[in-house]
Amino acid sequence: MTLLKLTTGAVLASMIAVTALAHGGATGIVKERMDGMSAMKDAMKTLTPMMQGKTPYDAATVRRAAETISRHAGDSMTRLFPEGSDGMPSEAKPEIWQDWDVFTELAEQLQTYAEGLALAADNGLMMTGAKRGPGMMGGSGMMGGASMMGGIPAREELSEMPADGVFMMLGQTCSACHTRFRSE
Repeated sequence: MTLLKLTTGAVLASMIAVTALAHGGATGIVKERMDGMSAMKDAMKTLTPMMQGKTPYDAATVRRAAETISRHAGDSMTRLFPEGSDGMPSEAKPEIWQDWDVFTELAEQLQTYAEGLALAADNGLMMTGAKRGPGMMGGSGMMGGASMMGGIPAREELSEMPADGVFMMLGQTCSACHTRFRSE
């Protein structure tokens, strides 16, 4: 019985160590992209409670976090996914390379929303009624405008929106990409 417990404990400890090492054992371009994804995750962890009104809103912090996400999005992201860089310890699904156009579009959307969030940082949160830019509820603002019908809003339109509205779109883009292209 004791030997069984010892063996089971050793196997379990080995499995945990292998799992931790697999992610931590990344090298080269896979490690570089994992580091970038971690930086974006940390930025989102900073932003989320602020956007939910659980921590005080700070425009400078929003701007810095958005700039971090922007630096790791778009071309900076896609260049870290050369064909054949899936497999352990990567969490990238083969669908990235099968649907490359969709993947690159999501990476570009992420960058646009991150840049838009940095520009909208001074607008505050919609729920607090904080300062808002011109056109917030009409014209080319949040609820209308030609670009909304043809795709994502332009950076200029995003800059006029409340920060939490832009953050919501940014989060939806992260989620869409993870759902389609990331193994859990």
